[in-house]
Amino acid sequence: MKTRKILGIWMDHSVAHLTELHGGAFATRVIESKLVIPMNAGDLHYKDDSHLLSKEQGQLSAYYKKLSDASLGYEEVILFGPTEAKNELANILKENHLFEKINIVVKPADKMTENEQHEFLKEFFNPSEYHL
Repeated sequence: MKTRKILGIWMDHSVAHLTELHGGAFATRVIESKLVIPMNAGDLHYKDDSHLLSKEQGQLSAYYKKLSDASLGYEEVILFGPTEAKNELANILKENHLFEKINIVVKPADKMTENEQHEFLKEFFNPSEYHL
């Protein structure tokens, strides 16, 4: 059996649940973005303001940087979740030479509880090949 450093990241644009698989157990931590999205239609006109768009982009960049830093040192990383955030992060990781040797996989997934995320990861990674 192989012991591999595996990380699963369930994410959307507001929060990421990073789950490390090791020794038959899961260790999960949460990273929240500082992204503020208007909650009602009356606030949507602010989305056209270049200052707010720039601020939003900066907040997303900081969020993706935190997730990138947290992903270093793993052999396999699976990004999953309901929004395009997982694809955006995957593109950032694949452009960075530090992630050349890391197997990065992207899968769609709905909103999930922590237990559902663990089951998703167990099903994705073959338990007979890994110490899960």
